Amino acid sequence: MLTDLSPLIAATARWLTVAYLPSGGALAAALCEAQARQAASVAARLRYPTEIDAGLVALAGPGGAARLDWVTGAEPADGHSAEEWAWRTWVDEVVASWAAALLTDPELAAHAVAALADGGHRASAPAEYRRLLAPDDSDRRAAALLRHPDLLAPVAGLHRDQLLDRLAPDRPLAA
Repeated sequence: MLTDLSPLIAATARWLTVAYLPSGGALAAALCEAQARQAASVAARLRYPTEIDAGLVALAGPGGAARLDWVTGAEPADGHSAEEWAWRTWVDEVVASWAAALLTDPELAAHAVAALADGGHRASAPAEYRRLLAPDDSDRRAAALLRHPDLLAPVAGLHRDQLLDRLAPDRPLAA
């Protein structure tokens, strides 16, 4: 059984970079993709923390990008071949929403990476997520749309409460 989350992470990061295009040339595209991949990686590891969770999502499938496309007003895949759009079936809506929240809230991103370290994930050192946690000027320019809080709000808001619950399971409920 596939317990590796890399197809889900890659597809979700690709959706983010297609929906929120990089600003600039090839280097900007690479920097934007790195930020999206780091955010999707943190989100996926939080969403599917065990091998069983990863195995179940691999069996059931992550759900695809249809609702995300609708929320963002993206064009439907009607004009493209199935091969060109097959990767979209591996997009995970919750992971995309959590990644969007992490990209627009540095404090939340730092808290999420710390939660990975507390959970014992092998690849959770803050240095691994430098572009997510401490983007430099070139990172910010490249991912201006990808990190814009107003533009990502519809996607980030879809499942933000679930992310907050995951990061603080003992958080008191609002009255």
